Amino acid sequence: MSATPETVLVVDDDAAVREALIQTLELADLQVIAAGSFIEAKDHITAGFAGVILSDIRMPGRDGFHLLGHAQAVDGELPVILLTGEGDIPMAVEAMGQGAFDFLEKPCAADDLLPVLQRALQTRALVLENRHLKVQLETGDPAARMLHGTSRIAEDLRRRIRAVARTGAEVLVTGPPGAGVSRVAEVLHLMSPFAGGPFVKRPAAALEVGALDEALSAARGGSLFLDEIAALPRPAQYALLERIEQGPEARVIAGATADLAAELQAGRMHAELYYRLDVMPVRIPALSERPEDIPVLFRQYVAQAAEQAGLPVPEISPDHLAALMAQDWPGNARSLMSAAMRFVLGMPEESQAAAELGLAEQMARVERSLLVAALGRQNGRASEAAKALKLPRKTFYDKLARYGIKPEDYRRG
Repeated sequence: MSATPETVLVVDDDAAVREALIQTLELADLQVIAAGSFIEAKDHITAGFAGVILSDIRMPGRDGFHLLGHAQAVDGELPVILLTGEGDIPMAVEAMGQGAFDFLEKPCAADDLLPVLQRALQTRALVLENRHLKVQLETGDPAARMLHGTSRIAEDLRRRIRAVARTGAEVLVTGPPGAGVSRVAEVLHLMSPFAGGPFVKRPAAALEVGALDEALSAARGGSLFLDEIAALPRPAQYALLERIEQGPEARVIAGATADLAAELQAGRMHAELYYRLDVMPVRIPALSERPEDIPVLFRQYVAQAAEQAGLPVPEISPDHLAALMAQDWPGNARSLMSAAMRFVLGMPEESQAAAELGLAEQMARVERSLLVAALGRQNGRASEAAKALKLPRKTFYDKLARYGIKPEDYRRG
């Protein structure tokens, strides 16, 4: 049985206790692997185990101390929580000294057990995430490896990320939904002076002031990524600005897919915090702004999907790639990834109608996407976009009018 980041390996020789624990954890939407002894449990204890261990101390044969020692030998950062009987508290304290994550006295109420497990699971997820990032850091240029595309706009994004990453200053990463704001934040961390520290991700909407301080503490020496910064509660926005001005021990990277100008106008985004973060902005372009990257990205996603599904990489026809380029992709990279998985699995494409359009309509869609891409690259400057496409200005404006494209929609600040 494979583990997920919300998995708990429960080890207890008492069947009644074991079943009670399983029921408590499953009611809390946690995945459970149950074992009645060390021998049953040991095959699940691996360096890549994406979960935590909850074990009784006293068991026949090899007890909880033996299990703790084995787990530490396999992976010294794998959290082990020990359950103790009434007379086992001194043993549990000793186990803490030997590296146990925590201990709880039996019988253990759900209100006492679940918070400890959640802390352990969060710790484990962070450890595994940072191991993954470390491997990426050690195998080359993260920007080139994680942000694909051969267009000028893709290369400009990579160049911008490399420059911003080196500064170590606060960063604001914006982009449309599905464009990869979180992924760009990871690359910024990997290429920054803080790459040796942890990369901590938190949804801003869930952070009150106390939780914000805990997140900054957890990210000490590394980077804290606050996803959807405009949703950060107002008191926490003031607190974050204060912490930044004091000089935090972690780099703050804020992300947003929302229109922050509208959030400012509505009073949901603290203006001073916004302007402080916006000193080093990174904007991720929509996929519709760089349609020439779609074939490159789709091939990459198909290869990844095939590996994930354990299937051979299917051949991709030029007609299929042309149909993909003719689509708008409002979900951006995330939608293209989903399309790649469906393609690998041989499922009918939801937007198959695009491939069934006549040549004129397909060409019109590609032409529209190229016009939008040119405007995006030129920051909405129509005359420069026309030059880049080698079109007379009148012809260019006629095409914009035909497709209802407004250059001002592609101006960035």
